[in-house]
Amino acid sequence: MTGCMGSGGWRAGLAAIALLAGLAVAAVLKPDGVQAEGKTMRYAIAIHGGAGTITRASMTPEREKAYRAKLAEALEAGRAVLAAGGQALDAVEAAIVVMEDSPLFNAGKGAVFTADGRNELDASIMDGRTLNAGAVAAVRHVKNPIRLARQVMERSPHVLLAGEGAEVFAREVGVQLVPATYFWTERRWKQLMRIQNRKKGAGLLLDHDADHKYGTVGAVALDAAGNLAAGTSTGGLTNKAWGRIGDSPIIGAGTYASNASCAVSGTGQGEYFIRLTIAREVCALVEYRNLPLQQAADEVIQRKLKRLGGAGGVIALGRDGTIAFSFNTEGMYRGWLTSAEPEPHTAIYKP
Repeated sequence: MTGCMGSGGWRAGLAAIALLAGLAVAAVLKPDGVQAEGKTMRYAIAIHGGAGTITRASMTPEREKAYRAKLAEALEAGRAVLAAGGQALDAVEAAIVVMEDSPLFNAGKGAVFTADGRNELDASIMDGRTLNAGAVAAVRHVKNPIRLARQVMERSPHVLLAGEGAEVFAREVGVQLVPATYFWTERRWKQLMRIQNRKKGAGLLLDHDADHKYGTVGAVALDAAGNLAAGTSTGGLTNKAWGRIGDSPIIGAGTYASNASCAVSGTGQGEYFIRLTIAREVCALVEYRNLPLQQAADEVIQRKLKRLGGAGGVIALGRDGTIAFSFNTEGMYRGWLTSAEPEPHTAIYKP
């Protein structure tokens, strides 16, 4: 029968067989941005570590090496879960925990300081299979906020818990709490002092260090069962006041996942991401307009976000394993791997 098929029909037949076997035929994003069609994969994962004014000129070789190594470590943590047949949710959590435990990123250990010299952390996670989600905001003693967000999703009737109430819940479910001093780092403290001393009486100023202006970490994953998941974690904005909360713990803004479309995690100016429901918007363009994933991500980040005056980026993963990155800043810490190409890839600058 195959002898009667044209080359297009033959390829379609192979794709159908692969899908029946529970596999996915995907377009895999290469480090240079070129896509290689026809790579058969069982799983995929992509991560980000924040976007900003990241240029080769502003980066020392030692610091670049440290960032790439930590991104690769996070990918390996996610891959360990996925390669063993584990859930996308577990892979997302494992990858984000690695970045939360590193002082390099504005999440967990590396969180920035608020105007009153404290650290407040936010995180969210979403299951693409069930559309269940969990999030926490403004927690001050939770070592790994992404773990608490997962517990909110699975062990509470709620989606979002904040502040002291979230930490009461953390104690009840056994999520690790740490003293506030755990989050103190000299780099972040100096960052706060620099902006507070810049111009006395100028009102509220918000800033990040030059190479990590929109600091957030996130992950998206596709497991062998065909399920998607997404998660995001952040330390917020340096010198923020009034209990400000950004997009990272807001489902649909900083995080979204649906098996019907894609999984997305964002990093950028949270107020814009909330107003545009960035993460959900990417998935909606895929689901309802049938746009290719990269086109959907670019439509939202390069057009809608930029037109409104916002900056940042997203990582996105399609239900077929397609990976997309889009950002309108000078760079974004990012990485990816798949079962078809299991070596971790990392990137920092614009292609």
